[in-house]
Amino acid sequence: MNAYRAKPLTYPWPPLLYVAAILGAVVLRRLAPISVVHSHGWVPWLAGFVLIALAVFLDIWAMKTLIERGTAVLPHRRSSYLVTCGPFRYTRNPIYLGYTIMMVGLGLITVNPWFFIMASASVAVTTAFAIRNEELHLLSRFGFEFERYCRATSRWI
Repeated sequence: MNAYRAKPLTYPWPPLLYVAAILGAVVLRRLAPISVVHSHGWVPWLAGFVLIALAVFLDIWAMKTLIERGTAVLPHRRSSYLVTCGPFRYTRNPIYLGYTIMMVGLGLITVNPWFFIMASASVAVTTAFAIRNEELHLLSRFGFEFERYCRATSRWI
């Protein structure tokens, strides 16, 4: 049996990766502050909260869609159904996209540029170590149907 057919990851790393990136941004702000010229107006704060609300909505919508279709929500479980509806019509990774948008929102609220840097690093690491394995898992499980979905839907946005 194909190893990717069983399950994509041995542990749900992406949520932990994003938590580590958030903690890293907070620590790096203390250890290596980056000077930012900004106004102390309410616009970045409001934009940050709007992005965080969007991220939470996107994550809940994606998880609800996965649960309704009876397939795995956690990235280390075997998929039983290829979900292409809901937020998965627009992006193949709406949960990870939500995590990334949340980090950008936190960066705007706290005026901490490290959040933007860590969000970019999280996208790269998640793509390299989690998404590629998940895609191999889905390809081995669903074959041409997954290939067709990949051609029609972008990985991130």
